[in-house]
Amino acid sequence: MKFSRVWAACLAVVAVLALSFAGPAQAQSKPNPNQPRVYLLRGLANIFSLGMDDLAAKLRARGIEASVHSYVDLETLSRYAVEQASAGKRRPSPVIIIGHSLGADAAVTMGNRVTAAGVPVPLVVTFDPVTAMTASPKIGKVVNYYQAGGSGKAVSGPRVENIDLTGSGALSHFNIDKATELHSKVIAMVQRAPRPVAAKPKPKPADAVGIAPAAAVSAPAVIPAAAPAALPAATPAPAASTSSSLQPAATTETASAPSAVPTSPAGTGTSN
Repeated sequence: MKFSRVWAACLAVVAVLALSFAGPAQAQSKPNPNQPRVYLLRGLANIFSLGMDDLAAKLRARGIEASVHSYVDLETLSRYAVEQASAGKRRPSPVIIIGHSLGADAAVTMGNRVTAAGVPVPLVVTFDPVTAMTASPKIGKVVNYYQAGGSGKAVSGPRVENIDLTGSGALSHFNIDKATELHSKVIAMVQRAPRPVAAKPKPKPADAVGIAPAAAVSAPAVIPAAAPAALPAATPAPAASTSSSLQPAATTETASAPSAVPTSPAGTGTSN
């Protein structure tokens, strides 16, 4: 009987020690306040876009604050993102939005609304949106991974990069959001996104102490003088050349941006 009690006590100690040393499967870094916050949106039924959960976990492991939501929460989530980005700050924090399928449609719409509210959105990433969306020119950049031969649609806008992955191996509408290679590219883009810039202090006005006002300065007496002898005319200096053979390289940015394409409301697609 005594031996059984001792054995039970030993087992209890071992169990406690095992729990105390057990850690999460993947180490989580502390969120960096200088990083933009990332919102990820799932598609139809909130179950077919679990690649968004995997990508969010990878971002959090790198100290980037990321959360996953359903595309049906578009209205509430847009207001929440604006409030969180602006709360207690002189300048709103940047927001990054990522979505798949109907969640990709919602990501573009959310980016349009958040930027319209004055919050910077440096990046929106979409995986196979099912509606032809138009991104606001206020969004820094939109990267759209899609398959034109399937359910995916191109996104229009002045700062949109459409990457057609039609014929890329075993990718399909139902697993494009889970592609490890695409996750790595997205994480790199998020990490390069612009950080908040601290406002520069306004310059202080020049100190005028010790400077006598003009009216207080007495003018010296005018002393007449004899007219000087005529001086020879000065030889004019040669004119400086103003022409230059160096011209700045012209840069152009091309994108297709239909001016009157309305933004489709989230949740109207037939795919996920």
